[in-house]
Amino acid sequence: MLGAFINTWKIPELRRRILFTLGIICIARLGANIPCPGVDAAPLQRWIKAQQAEVGGSIFGLVDLFTGGALQQCAVFALGVMPYITASIIMMMLTAVIPALERLKQEGETGRAKIIQYGRYLTIGVCFFQGFFLAKAFEHPEKLFRGFDGVLVANPGLGFELMTVLTITTGTILLMWLGEQITERGIGNGISLIITVGIVQGLPSAIGQAWSLFFPGGGEPSQFHLIHAVLLLVMLLAVTGGVVAMTVARRRIPVQYAKRMVGRRMLAGQQQFMPLPINYAGVMPIIFAQAILMFPAQLFQMSGITALQRLARMLTEGEVVYLTLYGAMILAFSYFWVAIQFNPLEIADNLKRYGGYIPGIRPGKPTAEYLNFTMTRITLAGAIFLTIIAVIPYILSHNLRVPYLAASFFGGTSLLITVGVLLDTMRQIESHLIMRNYEGFLRKGRIRGRR
Repeated sequence: MLGAFINTWKIPELRRRILFTLGIICIARLGANIPCPGVDAAPLQRWIKAQQAEVGGSIFGLVDLFTGGALQQCAVFALGVMPYITASIIMMMLTAVIPALERLKQEGETGRAKIIQYGRYLTIGVCFFQGFFLAKAFEHPEKLFRGFDGVLVANPGLGFELMTVLTITTGTILLMWLGEQITERGIGNGISLIITVGIVQGLPSAIGQAWSLFFPGGGEPSQFHLIHAVLLLVMLLAVTGGVVAMTVARRRIPVQYAKRMVGRRMLAGQQQFMPLPINYAGVMPIIFAQAILMFPAQLFQMSGITALQRLARMLTEGEVVYLTLYGAMILAFSYFWVAIQFNPLEIADNLKRYGGYIPGIRPGKPTAEYLNFTMTRITLAGAIFLTIIAVIPYILSHNLRVPYLAASFFGGTSLLITVGVLLDTMRQIESHLIMRNYEGFLRKGRIRGRR
């Protein structure tokens, strides 16, 4: 593997792509540390760190995760690429329910380019909406951030709100453009890489918190012994290995193609495989479940009604009620995402059109029913896996008193995104190496990234 990394610098085009990607990432990290004009970020940094030390699961902790700490800095990239992700998800859902967008999608590359452009326009609208509420949160943090004590904006007002909205919107659009440049001229998926780098930047702090868990101060060992450190390390390796295995796992459906004429040529029949991902929904069910569960808890806490505040405490991360609802929503959203993204009827029609069939299954509707049945079964396995991975950080943080920032690397959104993006990036680098007759990262076989 070391030889493969050395070979990446021997290919001029690949070397330029890697250096270009690194340069764009540096610009993205620079923007995540430039504060918005008129905002003192120090009180907010102390509040978010206190929240992370307790459970780390507030909605602001989730947004701060995807922005790579930019929210703590009240930076020009404070929203990160979250508006773009939100707009992309909305466009995906609209494409599944609006016939005009569905037809546009079926037009091929031209239609998909138009849908992407519509998503960019929608991103601007989402930026204005979220930027305005973020500006109001900066002006009155005590109304939104429970337990916050401090002043972020010295001169609030309409002028500050307009300046903040324009600044944050411009920063998000710039970050979106930088991500697209990485995808086009660099290596890997640009938006995903920016999110991953933002997550990984918290790794040194997580290591520091884990170290303080065993040596809280003055070098004196804590109640956690060496055996606990070994068990945590073994658990980290096991969970990471499981995430890698489930990310690349596929249910291969054999597809047989009959002989057919193409022009004046007779193409012989051949057998191929249709790979169905075990974890088809990826990290989306976890994100949906977290966002939906966090908003009611925040609203109940702000209501001032004793009964609702008691219910908000039951919805605190790590509580039995929260984990039960969390797991159930991950299962539900896994099937929901597959339902809107996986179209067995369309796949069956395409197979029939090109002379393909699944051995033992009649073409047409029986093929669609078989694909739907198979996808339903493997989705259950993927959803159970997601649920287990998602609750591990909360169990470690709430029950074993492991700092949440350190526990987040044992599972959940952070680990799933990081593993998936790194596998995809390594697969692209390996493709460049093999195309130029170099050995890949593995001596036998190839890295199977996300398709």
